[in-house]
Amino acid sequence: MPRIFDFGGRDVERSETVAGLRALKGSGRHATQVTAETAEEAAAAEAAGIEMAVCRAANVARVREGSRRLFVTAALGFAEAITGDEMLRAAFAAVTAGADAVITGRGEDMVRLLAREQIPVMGHLGFVPRKSTWVGGVRAVGKTAAEALALWDRFRRLEDAGAFAVECELIAAPAMAEINRRTSLVSVSLGSGAAADVVFLFTADICGEAERRPRHARAWGDLAALHRAVREERVRALAGFRQDVASGGFPAAGEVSGMPEAELEQFRRGLDGPR
Repeated sequence: MPRIFDFGGRDVERSETVAGLRALKGSGRHATQVTAETAEEAAAAEAAGIEMAVCRAANVARVREGSRRLFVTAALGFAEAITGDEMLRAAFAAVTAGADAVITGRGEDMVRLLAREQIPVMGHLGFVPRKSTWVGGVRAVGKTAAEALALWDRFRRLEDAGAFAVECELIAAPAMAEINRRTSLVSVSLGSGAAADVVFLFTADICGEAERRPRHARAWGDLAALHRAVREERVRALAGFRQDVASGGFPAAGEVSGMPEAELEQFRRGLDGPR
């Protein structure tokens, strides 16, 4: 496992590095990426052999409590950092807290600003949920030659801006395969097929936790059933408590502390005596 110094100056081991991810190109190997917002999710991902995780920038420290080895990418929200100075401040805060890279859906100028400081930047192309009005709804991107060529142009502009990687969301798989052969960007496929360097799914989808699973996802677990069972057991227990209080069954003699009879009698006399 590679040993590096992170942006906070810590001597650490990482499951992946920027150089290692770039070396995936043409190798036939894939890395895997999931979401993690808590220490528990990060620890589970590491234990499962996952190499990468993405989280909101505000949760980097929490994720690092669960895993020191995952390659963590911090998502910079649109409203969290607007100006160039704010973007730099947010990005440096994330990487010094333990992130290995940042991801932004902003334009090439912001990517270039971060890349000039040698902060590893991941862009976001294809279907970008918060910009979905431009494509008319939730749908795959690049299913026509014209749209795929326009997408390829955006890949090249992102590459020129200095990004090292790009999240490729809901890009038509044949177009993704052609683009991946031609770009130097590390491609992270979310619903864009296997012809990418990294395959990405949300932890909630993988674990069967999401109420509505998208077409591109698959569940290997059924946490939703466990959550239902927990909710039902919580209600059952609370109802039992309420019922036993009403019937006088709680608290029972063994669940309270008593007093020696002589001490109780002395206490009573004290209560009834003059003040």
